[in-house]
Amino acid sequence: MSVQRPGGPRLHLVPVRQRDAREFVAAWHRHHRPPPGAVFCVGAADDEGVLRAVAMVGRPVARLLDTGQTLEVTRTATDGTANANSLLYGAAWRAAKALGYTRLITYTQAGESGASLRGAGWRVLAQRAPRPGWNCPSRPRTSRGVDQVARTLWEAPAGP
Repeated sequence: MSVQRPGGPRLHLVPVRQRDAREFVAAWHRHHRPPPGAVFCVGAADDEGVLRAVAMVGRPVARLLDTGQTLEVTRTATDGTANANSLLYGAAWRAAKALGYTRLITYTQAGESGASLRGAGWRVLAQRAPRPGWNCPSRPRTSRGVDQVARTLWEAPAGP
């Protein structure tokens, strides 16, 4: 599958090793570090083979959503190439279904429009209030700068 925007590069899907996806996320993501792991990764490259965007898909971060049938797009990152994220969200859902998963979710932070998700047919499931952080006396953690931010939970479209 490929996507082209008038005046923009033509994009096509490419396999991406987890190590390479983590490096891309570290270089291009605005506010998150790469996740520690993934079930699979997929990329979008231009006709010259330049990697323009990646998606990392793993087990849901929220334990209650980790049913064995659900995956989560834990990170996408792009160099700014138009339509790259929409291409990856669609590809991630097709790949998850091909692996036997029945549900794919992701989150956006307050202030992010979700245009790429809407473009790929995803729908809003819930609005999540800002969380105070993950630090607790029994398991101290350092803030990564994304605490106190409201989030939106999205789900990939149902159907074949």
